[in-house]
Amino acid sequence: MSREKYSPGAVLRIQLADGSFGYGRLREFPFVAFYDFHTKERVSDLNEITSKSILFTLAVHESVQDTWEIIGEMPLEESLKQPVVQFMQDVIDYRKCWIVDSKGNKRQARPEECLGLERAAIWQAQHVERRLLDTFMGRPNRSEEGAKVRFNNMHRDS
Repeated sequence: MSREKYSPGAVLRIQLADGSFGYGRLREFPFVAFYDFHTKERVSDLNEITSKSILFTLAVHESVQDTWEIIGEMPLEESLKQPVVQFMQDVIDYRKCWIVDSKGNKRQARPEECLGLERAAIWQAQHVERRLLDTFMGRPNRSEEGAKVRFNNMHRDS
């Protein structure tokens, strides 16, 4: 994907490791919404792609712009113009959490409030591609599992 072509609303076709394809939509960079749409052949029908539900939205590293193919552009729906809400969690004290959004708002939260939110992180292309393929194949994804909110400290003294 060429960097000079980037703009919100661009529809992306993402080739996965098994040769199949996933699809995404650029929001405000670095956020991409990924569709629940998996094909064996290249699909270029923007209406067909964007009619599917969103699986998840992640912040991606700028290098994806050299990897994923822009196949067209459509104006963003109102729902994709809304701030992206994620969580952050202290690595030492799991009880310290914050809910943050892409507009810079931040508030303290309990871990329970972070359920269903993505952890604030920048994803590399290969990790997103693996997560998409794992999702489509019905397999757990190591990166997704590792990014979920924790409800206890992982490192306990014996």
